[in-house]
Amino acid sequence: MTAADEGITGTSTKKRKEFNRMMNDAYEGKFRMIVTKEVSRFSRNILDTISYTRELRAMGIGVIFATDRINTLEPESEMILSYIAAQSQEESRRTSARVVWGQTRQMEKGVVFGQSLLGYDVKDGIISVNPEGAEVVRLIFYKYAVEQVGTSEIARFLTQEGYRTYRGSSKWKYNTVIKILNNEKYVGDLVQKKTYTPDFLTHEKKSNKGAVPLITISNHHEPIISREVWNLAQERLRRNNKHASGESGHSNRYVFSGKIKCGQCGSSFVGRFKYLKDGTKIRRWSCGTATNEGTAGCNVGKLVRDDDAMQMLKTAIRSLPVDFDAVIRNVTDLALDAILTGQTTARDDPHRLRQELDWVQQKKEAVMDAYFSREISKEDMVAFTAKYEHQLTALRKRLEEAQKRKENKQDSAALRSKIQAEVTAILQGETESEVFYKTLLQSLTVFKDRHLELRLNWLPHVFHFVE
Repeated sequence: MTAADEGITGTSTKKRKEFNRMMNDAYEGKFRMIVTKEVSRFSRNILDTISYTRELRAMGIGVIFATDRINTLEPESEMILSYIAAQSQEESRRTSARVVWGQTRQMEKGVVFGQSLLGYDVKDGIISVNPEGAEVVRLIFYKYAVEQVGTSEIARFLTQEGYRTYRGSSKWKYNTVIKILNNEKYVGDLVQKKTYTPDFLTHEKKSNKGAVPLITISNHHEPIISREVWNLAQERLRRNNKHASGESGHSNRYVFSGKIKCGQCGSSFVGRFKYLKDGTKIRRWSCGTATNEGTAGCNVGKLVRDDDAMQMLKTAIRSLPVDFDAVIRNVTDLALDAILTGQTTARDDPHRLRQELDWVQQKKEAVMDAYFSREISKEDMVAFTAKYEHQLTALRKRLEEAQKRKENKQDSAALRSKIQAEVTAILQGETESEVFYKTLLQSLTVFKDRHLELRLNWLPHVFHFVE
């Protein structure tokens, strides 16, 4: 047989096309013997080596490992083969660990591991601006962060105007826009290790949800958008419902998204911005069927201003026959409990800090292994050791402070007072909370005779308004 699978790891046979073709030929009885140089060329996975040689032996096919002088048809071969295969697997594990260690050090130096994307070209670990794509990126961020246009509407605009995605498609989707808005590279930052490989045998990548530390470098490369525009976009993304469906014609980004209904045709109202003569911008809601291409549209003929709808909602809430003092107390207790409990998942949670300490300590120990293996110079060893020792000192200090905060969290009188003031302001209409209003509002139905009906969740009341 000729050599095959060159350059492909032997830790898994899933992607070894020629190896699998050889096994298929064996099933069809096309040969009686396989000759290979050594065990590591056959497979570096112990289980695969034993499993496949047994399977071949059952078909009367032997495997001769020339360098190791093993013939799998001989009785003692499997014991020797297991020992050598275990050595090959361990060698592969060490090689994988060295590669990961080396890549991590390169990432810490700012080398980019990844592919080009819209607005940036990545070549030989260096990222540079692609002017043509950068213009599209700036347009997306400006429309979303400054003009406050929704992601679905941006996608429609880009499609209609003939802009191309990075892959060359003329059709844009809202989730493509969201992915761009979430990519920190556009503000000049670099975050790597968003995925990792937990098993060197399978090579399957998984999303990194805290299993290994991310490698973050701020102001790493030339930004396409300003930090100010980036912050505006991120703040809006946090406020909005990131998982809102772009197929239904409305999202859950605003208080009244999908909540204003047409009393004539039953459709949801959609929001559009309008600039007044004095330069101010307002959002107005109108029946969605009037905007669908190819339809005559509903003739309910009613535009509802966002601020007018909000005033109706506040009026309805203030008129509720409830004990607001009791509501304030209960909501304050729930919020306080959630905040104190949430400390266990915060960035400075003691458990998480201990994990980071262990991780940095492992990296520090790996430096010595790399030095004694002559993979790095003495100067690099000293520099890396000093760096990790500095990180360990900082982490120990944060851990000590986090433990003190956790011990003193019972002293929460000041926090309770602050929360209670905020809850009171929301219920009295002095402060607006989109989360509170969206949770409470069930629907606002608009009828042709300028009559509107407002309903709240969990309450039988119907509030009537006339404009």
